[in-house]
Amino acid sequence: MFHKLVYPNANILKSIIKRNHVNIIGEGTKVIMFANGFGCDQSSWKFITDAFVKDYKLVLFDYVGSGKSDISQYDFHKYSTLEGYACDVVDIIEALNLKDIIFIGHSVSSMIGMIAALQIPQVFDKLIFIGPSPKYLNDQDYFGGFETEQLESLLDFMAKDFISWTEFIAPLAMGNLARPALSEFLQECFEAMDPQIALTFANATFRSDYRNELKNVTVPSLTVQSSEDAMAPISAGEYIKNNMPQNTLHVLNATGHYPQISEPAETIEAIKAYINNKSNAKQSKESDLEINNA
Repeated sequence: MFHKLVYPNANILKSIIKRNHVNIIGEGTKVIMFANGFGCDQSSWKFITDAFVKDYKLVLFDYVGSGKSDISQYDFHKYSTLEGYACDVVDIIEALNLKDIIFIGHSVSSMIGMIAALQIPQVFDKLIFIGPSPKYLNDQDYFGGFETEQLESLLDFMAKDFISWTEFIAPLAMGNLARPALSEFLQECFEAMDPQIALTFANATFRSDYRNELKNVTVPSLTVQSSEDAMAPISAGEYIKNNMPQNTLHVLNATGHYPQISEPAETIEAIKAYINNKSNAKQSKESDLEINNA
């Protein structure tokens, strides 16, 4: 339920709203909180928000260092780990007195949302992860998609020539080469970030490992995975499904790491099917796998 804005200190409330450029839209009362992935801002949700605006209250925001956030509030130490970003998510939730939240996080925001849900599980109704990965590096029997040498090379490239890196990574991540406009949109998002902030966020993202935290999540969740994704392979989604209680895996026909941009209709359908399923909160882990292959 969406409550009237309540906070002990009005100046703190204003500071949080400004810091994360929080926007609230929608005609409903049930809250959906959208959290964008690395390199993007809240505008990356514009392809799907119209499908929810009549029935829900939508809370959108920018992480500090992206979009129209207050970059003066950026702290390299705080944001060197995903916990720093999760702290801001918790701040927003508490500042707006949000309850019964459906949290939709893309990519790294999936784990950021999970961290927040571990801290204050009572305010979350459902978690929806789009293209999540609990660990990007391969590790023994775990396949995250990247070898250490690959990751180090990618981050070194980013540090030395940020613009060339965006030109390389945008089409790879978008994964829809036949539609170059999509990659161009993503590249523009990347290039809007300060290169040093982007590099710090990339290190926090790609070096993270939250596999051991999955088992502690008590909030029912959905993992939405593209059928082909250069950044987060299906194996990452399967790992989450197998290790997080009450998690459902839905594999889209869509390809690429940004299905909410490349295939919004299919992404909307998967999200609505889950949140409108009254029984999904009670599903057991053994009966919750739904895979739609191309």
